[in-house]
Amino acid sequence: NETVDAVHQHFSNYRLDLASQAMYEFTWHEFCDWYLELSKAVLQSDVPNEAQKRAAQRTLLETLEALLRLLHPLIPFITEEIWQEVAPRAGIDGETIMLQPYPAHTPDQQDQTAEAELAWVMQFILGIRQIRGEMDISPGKPLPVLLQNASAEDQRLADAHRPLLQRVGRVESVNKLDGNAEPPPAATAIVGDMRLLVPMKGLIDVDVEMARLGKQRDRLGADLARSRGKLQNENFVNNAPPAVVSQEHERVSDFERRLNQLDEQLQRLRALSE
Repeated sequence: NETVDAVHQHFSNYRLDLASQAMYEFTWHEFCDWYLELSKAVLQSDVPNEAQKRAAQRTLLETLEALLRLLHPLIPFITEEIWQEVAPRAGIDGETIMLQPYPAHTPDQQDQTAEAELAWVMQFILGIRQIRGEMDISPGKPLPVLLQNASAEDQRLADAHRPLLQRVGRVESVNKLDGNAEPPPAATAIVGDMRLLVPMKGLIDVDVEMARLGKQRDRLGADLARSRGKLQNENFVNNAPPAVVSQEHERVSDFERRLNQLDEQLQRLRALSE
């Protein structure tokens, strides 16, 4: 719906470049990158649930058919060819895509709650992929994940979407770390206020991970020094808008918090290497 709305606005302003960009971004990054991958957790599940599978298949078909109609003015020949195969499967009886209605924006079909939940799932999976990439862990190796500073809502989302996290994120287990428990040496990713911890014992080269975190710490230290320098400059404090000065104070606090987190990780790594 958001993409359709954006495309209509760009067409009305004769911005075919922006219209095509909106279509491309949705097709590649939303539909292919994410929805197809998330659908596999349902369609290829070992636990048979025919109703969920039919719902996922129907959504895939309906979205693809509507997307072909949206793309048709810009790439008419390939969309016609694909539509001829998709339309019968979607239960649409028509001679050509050219005579089908162009997609219209229908705000009442948008679901902000669902969007927020899936944004959380995507951030979780991206966090795990970031850890894999930085630690050079095989994409197929299931990883245990501990949730630190997880809220009740974080725990609810982790439980509700566990199959997606396990299948798409290649997560072996998801467990909440008790508030008073000492976390093991672990690689970390941030999702909101929550930290995803992947215990490192047996997974990584400790020296390489310490070098990686050391580089992160150096960059954060440089950013912190720059922000502190601004706040120690009377010309900046007296002449900059209050909102800008306040933002700089917030940046200092954020940099300090992240540096403390990195110092904790480095300390745990040193203990792991002893």
